[in-house]
Amino acid sequence: MSALETMMPPVKRAAVNGVEIAYYEAGPRTGVPIVLCHGFPELAFSWRHQIKALADAGRWVIAPDQRGYGLSSKPANVADYDIDHLTGDMVALLDHLGVEKAIFVGHDWGGIVVWQMPLLHPTRVAGVIGLNTPFLPRAPADPIVIMRNRFGPDMYIVWFQNPEEPEAVLGEDTAKTMRFFMRKPAALAAAAAPATNGSGSTFAFRDLLRQWDGRTGGDQLLTPEELAVFADAFRDGGFFGPVSWYRNFTRNWQRAETLPQRIDGIPCLMITAELDAVLTPEMAEPMPHFIGDLETHMVKGSGHWTQQEKPKDVDRLMLDWLDRRFPK
Repeated sequence: MSALETMMPPVKRAAVNGVEIAYYEAGPRTGVPIVLCHGFPELAFSWRHQIKALADAGRWVIAPDQRGYGLSSKPANVADYDIDHLTGDMVALLDHLGVEKAIFVGHDWGGIVVWQMPLLHPTRVAGVIGLNTPFLPRAPADPIVIMRNRFGPDMYIVWFQNPEEPEAVLGEDTAKTMRFFMRKPAALAAAAAPATNGSGSTFAFRDLLRQWDGRTGGDQLLTPEELAVFADAFRDGGFFGPVSWYRNFTRNWQRAETLPQRIDGIPCLMITAELDAVLTPEMAEPMPHFIGDLETHMVKGSGHWTQQEKPKDVDRLMLDWLDRRFPK
């Protein structure tokens, strides 16, 4: 049996919002459910430790493979991965489950989704937990332009705007790609250094992945069995959908012009990671200016993959907050 079968509840499927969403559910169907939204390049499997901890604590927990990922549908158009579709999937999943409101928990790109939920669907959100990803108000200009100017043309999010090449490079050897990404903090921190190709870009994952021999400097975070779950999923499903989330940054920015810039009346928890080179703790410092009910904690010694690097710390912080703000 694979680690997916041994470490996750049985998969369920819901035809919602024009796609099929695969999701994993655990715990008693009582109280306010907790929806765990993964990031890039991840899966619902990224939350395996939290699913068990929350269910063991008597909490109802739901973790979807979001559109484009894992066992869920993979639409063929870039626009099908904009923020309206991504948040719409979560609302439709609640409808499928007969749920009025949920607590949304998001890491990495999933964090962007859950922080947008109160702005786009405030009546469906009981609370928000951001893991690594802070709430940021709308940028003063197109975020892709800002990132290109600040980090260079080969910075991965800017590079992802190109058609076809990113998914071809990432999909060439998905086992190597996942070993490259799923490493401990020191290995990924090196990616913040300027590229050696003359572009001056930072976070130039294309060149770093190509140059990496797949072995040295590995500092692997996951077991071979866990890595195989990710490698197999992206080998079978490809990277078009996941990369297309990033190709909607400009569209999402345009969409946000008419949205609120604050979150009020909803309990929020922000968990930062001390050693995350991509989503640094400093990025969360302005959040009290934009969120009326916010509690913040830092996980010491963790890099970007916090719920997999320091699962007990994440579980403890989440459960403590849930027990105080949403007692059973």
